Formats: sequence, C-alpha cells, structure tokens
Amino acid sequence: MFTLKLRMYLLVTVLFGIIYAVIVMIGLSLGIINFYFYLFLSLLMMFIQYMIGPYLVEWMMHVRYIKREDNPQLYQIVEDLANSAGIPMPKVGIAYISLPNAFAFGRSLRDGRVCVTEGILRLLNKEELKAVLGHEISHLKNRDVLVITLLSVIPMVMYRIAWQFLFYRPRQNERQTGYTAFALGMVAFLFYFITNLLVLYASRIREYFADRGSVLLGNPPSQLASSLYKLVYGSSRINPDALKQVEGLKAFFVNDPSCALKEVRELKDLDLDRSGTIEPLELEALSSRPIRLSFVDKLFELLSTHPNMLKRIKRLCEYKV
Repeated sequence: MFTLKLRMYLLVTVLFGIIYAVIVMIGLSLGIINFYFYLFLSLLMMFIQYMIGPYLVEWMMHVRYIKREDNPQLYQIVEDLANSAGIPMPKVGIAYISLPNAFAFGRSLRDGRVCVTEGILRLLNKEELKAVLGHEISHLKNRDVLVITLLSVIPMVMYRIAWQFLFYRPRQNERQTGYTAFALGMVAFLFYFITNLLVLYASRIREYFADRGSVLLGNPPSQLASSLYKLVYGSSRINPDALKQVEGLKAFFVNDPSCALKEVRELKDLDLDRSGTIEPLELEALSSRPIRLSFVDKLFELLSTHPNMLKRIKRLCEYKV
C-alpha cells in the first residue's frame, strides 16, 4: 500500500509539473494572457461539470433514492459501512438497469450517494454485496471523485491549448508566429495524450485503494474477489446495446463492464470447484501463480480506468482483514 501511495504522490507531482512547464513555455513564446483565458475556461467547465454531474448520473442511470423501509437490508449495509468508515450517511439509491454493478458519486462527503443496480441485487449474496459497497464507501471516504475531477482538468487544459494553437491563423506578416503557435499546439497535444494516460493511471490506483478500503472495513478479500468474479460473468451476459447506454459512466463502476468478455477468459481458471464463487483457498492458490500479461493486455489496461481484473484479484491476496 505504501508503494501505491508513493506512486500517487509522484503522479500528482508529474501532472502539475507538466502544467507548470506548459505555462512557462507559452508565457515565454506568446505571452501569458492567452493561457490564463483557456485555463479559466477549462476550470469553469470543470466547475459546471462538478456541480451538475450528480444530476446527469442520476438521470442517465435511472436512479431512485430509497428509505430504510424500501429495502431494509441494503440500507442497513450502507449505514453500517458508513459508520465504520466514519463518514456521513450517504444517500442510498437503486439504478433501474439490468447491468450488475454499483457506483458512488457526489460533490463532497456530505453529498455522498451510493447506488446499486437492479442487476447486482439479483446476482450477489449479502456478504458479496457488502464487500462491493465497502469498495464504494471507500471511494467516498478517499474523496476519489474530487481527486480524479481535479486531475482531469489538466488534460482538459492541454486539449484546449492544442486546439487553439493548431488552428491558429496568423496574419500575412506573422508567419513566424504561426509556426511557433503550431509547434506549441503539437507539444500541447502530446502533453494532452500523456496527461490523459496519467489520469487513467491515477484512476486505476484509486481502485486499488478502494479495494483495500473495503477489506479494512471488515470484508474478507475472498468476498470481494468473489463479487468481482460474479460481476465479470454477469456483465458478459448483458446485451451490447445496454452497455452502450452506460459507456460514459463506466469509470464510476466497480469494474469496467466493456472488458467483461475479455476478462471471462482470464478468470476461467480461478473457480477451481466450479461453484460460481471464489473461496479463500482458491484466492490463496492464485497468490502463488505468476501472472503474465500479453502486450495487448498491457495496452488495454493502459487505456482503461480500471486495473486488469486478474492482477486486481491477485492483489487482494495481500490484504488481511
């Protein structure tokens, strides 16, 4: 866990180092005023997104918030986990979609919302559901939504700078300025690509933190492993058209449902007794197995908001309740 924290700190340092370098570069080349305009525009857009984001998620996921009497077991699990985590009780919601998953969002700890889909309520048993909800509560406790939102503004700024300078049209007597602007645009686009990959990496690190947080809240690693295993298989059976409806929101989910078909092949040998769950002994057996990812698998993970599922489940072997 110390290694993950160190990576996160280094990552944030690199991201803000890049944005500082671009500030200096543009300031020396074309004047700092233009940069501040695009920085302000990007921050404004991020703020608007941050404010209306929860309403968009609720609308797109068909979320209905419940009271204790609507689903006593679900409400009690969230309440117990929130008390254990030391955070305010979040709103509890059910998303009326068949895709099995869960997600958490909100602007702050006091604005936290934890939601499950109809699909996951039919798929997981109580202990597995508790492990998944522990993961989501940990996202709220760690303020992951805020962290990723703040980091995401950096590639957003890079993209807007690149767009402006690549399509900059100089006057006839400003040909040299045009060349400089184009060069800055290309550099900004390169930085946009790099910083976007770094933000995706940050998102994958936060998933590991949330897994660890679920275990710290008292959920056995095998229960979380079993729930992830079931979610992969459950997602693989969903109609592709249903997956397209939530494509823009998959970063919120416990796992990436669009990777399910690939992950089914990777996980097929985990369930040794073919019971449909991952038992503690089966998880322990994975701990001694080396994991070799192909180049395609590594590239796929590089471009994903979630870690490779086999690697992620194996890391659960390291955690103790």
